[in-house]
Amino acid sequence: MTAERLNAEFAIAGRLWVVDGKGGLPMIEIEACGSRASISIHAGQVLSFRPAGQDEDLLFLSDKAYYAAGKAIKGGAPVCWPWFGPDPEGKGRPGHGFVRNRPWTLRSTQTLADGRIRVRLGLCDTEETRALWPQAFDLELAATVGEALEIALVTRNKGAEPFSLSQGLHTYFRIGDIGSTEVLGLEGRGYIDKMDGGSEKLQRGPVTIVGETDRIYTGVAGDLAIRDTALGRTIRIASSGSASAVVWNPWIATAASMADLNDDDWKVMLCVETTNAGPDVIQVPAGGEHRLTATYSIAD
Repeated sequence: MTAERLNAEFAIAGRLWVVDGKGGLPMIEIEACGSRASISIHAGQVLSFRPAGQDEDLLFLSDKAYYAAGKAIKGGAPVCWPWFGPDPEGKGRPGHGFVRNRPWTLRSTQTLADGRIRVRLGLCDTEETRALWPQAFDLELAATVGEALEIALVTRNKGAEPFSLSQGLHTYFRIGDIGSTEVLGLEGRGYIDKMDGGSEKLQRGPVTIVGETDRIYTGVAGDLAIRDTALGRTIRIASSGSASAVVWNPWIATAASMADLNDDDWKVMLCVETTNAGPDVIQVPAGGEHRLTATYSIAD
């Protein structure tokens, strides 16, 4: 559907509109409560969120990101579903599932009583998805833009049997300098170190990044925070429906090997991901649903 037709059905005067973005992909632009956000209908992905009064975006988006059918967009808050990481069955299916590189459907837009704007995007099973994952499902992403950005990922099982899944909001945060950034709230938690053969370790003190990092933290409870000394701000991450979190930074060599990242982007980005990953596998009963949520804001 063209931006013109989407605007005719979903635009909110002066607050929400759809534009033809890079690669001709339709993008939703939002202004609410002094904040601004951009959402790609392709991939059901929030790409940008700049809270009121902030000069810098909360989210990192690569200057070299791909904007094309069948491609994932590097940055923002990609949706990993219905598996997180490599194909769990080793069948050669795409890493992080099959929803982050295909078009979604814009379902609704609305202004809430407090002035926030909510956008609902959705994706249902098709013959193509059932060839990859033989389940009947309805997947919905609701993004609410105000002083904070709230993302809810809702999985509904439309089949007659339960199914299991892993998933994540693979969120990229913009930071001033990786060397002066730390993640708070994971102290004392165990983690699976994927850079060390999947060995299990214990986090002592705040998380700091001193090399390529790919960790699944388990038994996660409570809010997390990214303390960014270079930009003089702390990003608060509140979540629900999740007992795990992933911390990822590609560092020098891996960033240089990625065609959709600049060589130095590892210095100004950090992924702190709200997930059901590792042992945190979700069972969705027939006719039931699971809701994974994350709320991003500047801490007071």
